[in-house]
Amino acid sequence: MFKKPFALALFAALSTSSLATVAVAADLANSYAPPPAYNSAPVSSWNGAYAGIHGGFASPKLDPFNNSGLAIGGQAGYNVDIGGGVIGGEVEGSYLGDSQVKVSGGELKERHRLAAKVKAGVPLDQTLIYGTTGLAMTNFRDSGGVSGPDGWKPGWIIGAGVEQKLNQNLSARVEYNYTATNDVRSFANGVGTEKDIHDHTVKAGINYHF
Repeated sequence: MFKKPFALALFAALSTSSLATVAVAADLANSYAPPPAYNSAPVSSWNGAYAGIHGGFASPKLDPFNNSGLAIGGQAGYNVDIGGGVIGGEVEGSYLGDSQVKVSGGELKERHRLAAKVKAGVPLDQTLIYGTTGLAMTNFRDSGGVSGPDGWKPGWIIGAGVEQKLNQNLSARVEYNYTATNDVRSFANGVGTEKDIHDHTVKAGINYHF
């Protein structure tokens, strides 16, 4: 007569024990669940268009205290990130602050410069190291008793720089350029002469990447 109640009690006990075991197993599984996947920051890309401003100095002897002028202006360009390398092109315009260059009979002052350059570099994650070369157009201002050429004189430009990404859109850079303008004709005391002129520019700038 006690078999039926005993069987029911045993069944209830086993059922309760099974449910408890399942609950504990579920809790253990949840407590040891793997952490969510961590998405690392995307690798920096130098691909695309940019524009910015720069400031520095221009001098015939790479000396900011010797006949130099304040070089300020802007630049715009486009980079192509080819994976392991960056190539691109850039145009820039600068006011050279009347940097003085020597010619026969005196000096001329460099007034403005336009340049179109190609560049190639090596990206090191957030840093780009590059070289650049191209064509430059410079106009000159008369100085003292010396008069210079009318209009713009063509020349060539070469240089190197390093650029650092600050965030997804902004970067800062420093660039050095050597510019040569050949056969610059000037007049002093009624005598005309020609001379090859060169200068050095060092510029720091900020670019916005679109």
